[in-house]
Amino acid sequence: MRIGFSVPQFGPFADPDRTAAMCAALEALGCHSLWVADRLLAPLDPPEGYLGGQQMPARYGTHLDPLLTLGLAATATERVRLGSSTLNALWQPPLVLARALTTLDLISHGRLDVGIGLGWMREEYEAAGVPWRGRGARLEETLDVLEAVWCCDPVSHTGPLWTIPESTVLPKPRQGPRPPILLGGFTPYALERVGRRADGWLAASMPLPFFHALWAVAVEAAERAGRDPAELRRVFRVNPDITTAAADPAETHHRGTVRQICDHLARMCTAGTDEVLVDLQLTTDSPEEYLDLAAAFMAALAG
Repeated sequence: MRIGFSVPQFGPFADPDRTAAMCAALEALGCHSLWVADRLLAPLDPPEGYLGGQQMPARYGTHLDPLLTLGLAATATERVRLGSSTLNALWQPPLVLARALTTLDLISHGRLDVGIGLGWMREEYEAAGVPWRGRGARLEETLDVLEAVWCCDPVSHTGPLWTIPESTVLPKPRQGPRPPILLGGFTPYALERVGRRADGWLAASMPLPFFHALWAVAVEAAERAGRDPAELRRVFRVNPDITTAAADPAETHHRGTVRQICDHLARMCTAGTDEVLVDLQLTTDSPEEYLDLAAAFMAALAG
């Protein structure tokens, strides 16, 4: 089982020196990967609520930039894969994004996994000046531009939203022909896009039957596109609410003891997940607590 952890970057962990030291310590634990998240703001009174009406965690309002934080993690580590789960890629022009991601792949010596999603918060789109409607089409063209910039020389693109005249755009990423692209999402259309044009899926806390149903959509889409679904990766993210007493078994995809959460992650791996990503930033308050809990997860998942 490949085990990854979130890069400590928000709330009490939003301190660059602390983040760099914790990335090095997490690598020393033997994990496979480290992943940044992307949060632009935390509305004080969001009209649609958070996760079904809950109040948004206060620490979401303190958040280091994901791409700069990945650069920090790259210089603090030597071995672990470095990814984004997920990067809200639509908040900047794709050519600008491609340049930043290329630089990260070079800084990390080819350790970058590009995880992209559409996000779920309208307020962030409004603040970024990006339309909420048409996000799917915008993502499709963003992927087109990334492919063109990374895989072609010279580069050119003409689309509904962006135009790149025939140009030299160098350097290229260290990983050839490009870094792996994984897409997030929880709808059939999102999984159709995964199967049609991504290298894998960034899944998150969900019961196993829902996971199977969505993955079947990606498999069918890959086969229709003439792609081998066996080559697609599945990375399963969990933001666990750790309890001392055993939780309801129906909730262990996101809530329970360390043992219960690990048992669910083991079932996900048996079901075909290639890697698990454990985000401990909402359930710990200090570097020591975070690293101790990460070590407990490593030990439990290894057993």
